[in-house]
Amino acid sequence: MKQNLLRAALGSMCAIALAATYHRTNSAEAMAQAATNFLAMLPAEAQAKATFGFEDKERLNWHFIPRERKGLPLKEMDAGQRALAGALLSTGLSSRGYAKVGGVLSLEPILRDQEKDTKGRRDAAGYFYTIFGKPSGSSNWGWRFEGHHVALNYNVINGRTVATSPTFFGANPAEVKEGPRKGFRALAREEDLARELLHSLDARQKALAVLSNEAPKDITTGANVRVGPIDPKGIAASKLTKKQNETLMALIAEYAGNMPEDLEAARMEGVRKGGTDKIHFAWMGGPDRGQPHYYRVQGPTFLIEYDNTQNNANHIHSVWRDFNGDFGADLLKAHYEQFHLARR
Repeated sequence: MKQNLLRAALGSMCAIALAATYHRTNSAEAMAQAATNFLAMLPAEAQAKATFGFEDKERLNWHFIPRERKGLPLKEMDAGQRALAGALLSTGLSSRGYAKVGGVLSLEPILRDQEKDTKGRRDAAGYFYTIFGKPSGSSNWGWRFEGHHVALNYNVINGRTVATSPTFFGANPAEVKEGPRKGFRALAREEDLARELLHSLDARQKALAVLSNEAPKDITTGANVRVGPIDPKGIAASKLTKKQNETLMALIAEYAGNMPEDLEAARMEGVRKGGTDKIHFAWMGGPDRGQPHYYRVQGPTFLIEYDNTQNNANHIHSVWRDFNGDFGADLLKAHYEQFHLARR
């Protein structure tokens, strides 16, 4: 039953085969083709629910909590439509990222059982696809996959360049404590790599990195539409050893690596261009597993936040933000400036 729910949520295995075809080209082209195929499979009423104009304010209306959403939910799709929806999702994720989405969605039935939910609040098919603008190889358009603890936002500028943030992954429970899936952790490396880095610090380094023994109740940026550069806190990468820097970069790569290869490379290039020595790592809360904790990795252009405090420190929220690039803001600014200059 749970396997059937997960298949319904992510699409059938043929979606994986379709995705393999799309990944032979770049992600922008793959997304446009997959989105076009998906929309073509929908009847008019479903298309109307799934689509908005690119300039519609709904494109910026994102969140990661259970709530009413705009778009077309998986539960309103038939098997063929779910397969094409899954193929679209695959164009925006690496195999690792795709597996994480599946892992997060697979926690919904566990939550439903734990909470004795009878109102459909915990639903592995309650995730929405929304398309903004007309998918093409030359226009501005975007798409979103969103539901409880997953929020993926893609904006394609001029049909060629893809902006990939905000990107949110959460997990509740962070670790399944009982039942046949006991021990499963959907976001294990995000926690383990950060803690490995923390435990590698000497006393002087920890004095810089650990801001407080109390962790905040959630990520501090929430679901804000814009996150501006904020004062860096914690220990600078320039004060880490070579081995510690390798762990820090592995942690950043764990987040960047949720994207397909070309988009992961673009994220990591942005990290390096901003200056890796300027990256800061900060920790708040207890140092050991099972204790409420929070960490932040911040560079000149990006911010990673992770919080695990709710439900007895067994409930993760994590996010990647680009200070100037969320929802393609920097790319759109350059696009509009070029457009207006060309018209003069």
